Amino acid sequence: MTIEKLQEDSLALLTKLISIPSFSKEEDQTAEVIAQFLQERGVPVHRKLNNVWAYNKFYDPAKPTVLLNSHHDTVKPNSGYTRDPYAPDLEDGKLYGLGSNDAGGCLVSLIATFLYFYEQDGLSYNLCLAATSEEEISGNNGLECVIPDLGPLEFGIVGEPTQMNLAIAERGLLVLDCTVTGKAGHAAREEGDNAIYKALKAIDWFRHYRFSKVSEVFGPLKMSVTIINAGSQHNVVPATCTFTVDVRVTDAYTNEEVLKIIRTNVDCEVTPRSIRLKPSSIDKGHPFVVSGIALGRTTYGSPTTSDQALLSIPSVKIGPGDSARSHMADEYVYSAEVEEGISLYIALLKPVIGGK
Repeated sequence: MTIEKLQEDSLALLTKLISIPSFSKEEDQTAEVIAQFLQERGVPVHRKLNNVWAYNKFYDPAKPTVLLNSHHDTVKPNSGYTRDPYAPDLEDGKLYGLGSNDAGGCLVSLIATFLYFYEQDGLSYNLCLAATSEEEISGNNGLECVIPDLGPLEFGIVGEPTQMNLAIAERGLLVLDCTVTGKAGHAAREEGDNAIYKALKAIDWFRHYRFSKVSEVFGPLKMSVTIINAGSQHNVVPATCTFTVDVRVTDAYTNEEVLKIIRTNVDCEVTPRSIRLKPSSIDKGHPFVVSGIALGRTTYGSPTTSDQALLSIPSVKIGPGDSARSHMADEYVYSAEVEEGISLYIALLKPVIGGK
């Protein structure tokens, strides 16, 4: 199949996907459309909940596998829309519609790339295409729930709108609920052990502590105390004080390492709401990154979180479209961006996996 035919079919698929509401947890219809699109082209598919995945025709378990992943769920349209969010109108080269940019253009471009290599024998890597759900809510029933079913993966390409530049690192996120325990007493008689005063020491540590390892991409790890609660009335020394800390973890640490350092240094109970959203990175010397740089693509660290945070393998975030358009009213992607995305994905992969 020619690249031109793949581009034509991809834009038709994207048009169809835009026309179907696919909010997070409600992606069953778009999952069916994606599965049918692949099956019509002779590709056997696997499905679990609203996640669809497939492998190249000459899959060889002795070879490493590269994951091609993007999502087909969307946020709900905001109140600023002036157009029908489900009307895939093409005007002046812009394809309008909810999910067109985030991340429909990326998804159909990766599907086209998968199909380009699908029937090629002798590749040095297998390909695993995964069109997944619940990305917009970091849900448990999206990519995370199918990773165990995909088999061993060497590295991943996550489709998100980056103007086809390479996000070689992504921040992780820890939200920590901290509880300091004192002893209640009457304020006038200086009784008790004031939990607020004890909390101030811990909060001061969060404010001033500097982690020893600094990310080349992001710089220092950042911690911010964002919520605090204590006390019930003016004349009672509070027995407890709770506060919340927002921690933006860089690729210099794992979430678990950061949590251990914090617990060692502060005198309070520290409970993470989740450790799922991990920092991600890929070495600048990785063949895929080298291939991208050779094609004139730039590298950067991404401040936004994606399904990349759920992967424990080296991964890069790259795709057609512009992150600034994500979740905006009257969302759109240029049809030329999708066409270029397909060509560039293929050109980026050829030096890495081989193929014609």
